[in-house]
Amino acid sequence: MKATIWHNPACGTSRKTLAILQETPGVDVEVIEYLKTPYTRGKIAQLIHDAGLTPAEAIRKMGTDAEEKGLPQMSDDAILDAMAANPAYVNRPFVETDKGVRFCRPQDKVQEIL
Repeated sequence: MKATIWHNPACGTSRKTLAILQETPGVDVEVIEYLKTPYTRGKIAQLIHDAGLTPAEAIRKMGTDAEEKGLPQMSDDAILDAMAANPAYVNRPFVETDKGVRFCRPQDKVQEIL
């Protein structure tokens, strides 16, 4: 099974999720460090939708100026535009497999799609 994780190595939850993926037999892991290789607007929209979230629910507030800029109160389109322009606004980690997409907070949520 292939699993793609949108990863930030500075994030403990992201590192723990990656470790689960790497330790699971039969999982071929693709790691995308999204701060180095940003999401396209279409991809982040798809991940958020497939994870069952709204764009506002996927905003990373801690360590960003998202709240100061009023991002959580903006329209879905405006939030997605901001996320595509600044990937730090996207909370993490997202993992995608052929079984679906999960926002893996806590990291054990990744088990649902393995």
